[in-house]
Amino acid sequence: MDVSYTGALTCVVPVIETSQVGAARRSALRLAQQAGLGEADAGRAALVATELATNLLKHAGGGALHLQPVPGVGGQGLEIISVDRGPGFCIQQCLADGYSSRGTQGIGLGALLRQSQVFDAYSDSTGSVVMARIYGPEIRDLRVGASYHAMSGQPHSGDAWHLAIEAHNVAALVVDGLGHGREAAEAAGRAVQAFAGSPARDPVGQLQEMHSALAGTRGGAAAIALFNRVGQSLRFAGIGNVGARVVGPGQTRGLASMPGIVGVQLRRPQSFDQAIVAGQFLVMFTDGIQSRWDLSVYPGIFSRHPAVIAAVLHRDFCRGRDDATVMVIALGEM
Repeated sequence: MDVSYTGALTCVVPVIETSQVGAARRSALRLAQQAGLGEADAGRAALVATELATNLLKHAGGGALHLQPVPGVGGQGLEIISVDRGPGFCIQQCLADGYSSRGTQGIGLGALLRQSQVFDAYSDSTGSVVMARIYGPEIRDLRVGASYHAMSGQPHSGDAWHLAIEAHNVAALVVDGLGHGREAAEAAGRAVQAFAGSPARDPVGQLQEMHSALAGTRGGAAAIALFNRVGQSLRFAGIGNVGARVVGPGQTRGLASMPGIVGVQLRRPQSFDQAIVAGQFLVMFTDGIQSRWDLSVYPGIFSRHPAVIAAVLHRDFCRGRDDATVMVIALGEM
């Protein structure tokens, strides 16, 4: 199971009035085709986007759809997530066909479940996140999610992320080019290129090679995690202010990065090992996401798909004045 995937920016479609439902549908169809989905699967994606956008207006007073291609085993799919700050709902109750809180036919969430290979949601009094993934035949989902955004008004993001799976290793990179805009994006792109060439290498060697690759650019912060699926252990190394934690029910372990700027000023990096991390989540995030989050305040969140967790963290902790990326990996489930 070999995977090598560089994240694409999350496409955000506001849904605050009826006319935007059509825009959501068209965006889903376009991105599904770009992800390589066939006509029938792209049609399912358009249907899911239409239903989610309609639900946002009916039940939450509006919100947004987040759409992006996602890696799977054997190909790509399309992820569609609705995000709102509405009153919340009971997920299990609303999945039952025939149930409606607004006097409609009550087939919305049940239809979404049937049209999607992967469906999950989280809802409480602060709002809801509903996620659907659509894949082509014989493509299997990966338990990883990312919410990846450029600063408002910018066409380029200085952040980037890459996921690679080779044999028994899962390697992840999150990088934050210094500043924002085109020059920051160039630095992040070079970091991804250096990493993707040999992602299963030791993270310290990766950072040193990345430092050379980013010479002459603005440089940036970078964090690399290497998970061994056989030994169930995690090796981590980081430079700068990309945050990382291993989290699970009743525990949170921060992963330390060293000071410096990759490509500009680098002391010898250090790696840190975490033993027996299977069954927990690795969360990596740039400084566009506030660091004061605590997943334990969200009841039941640890049973949700990593993509849902990433969307919740972005919704509630995005600073709004910088590029923002949060990546979540279910360790031991890749």
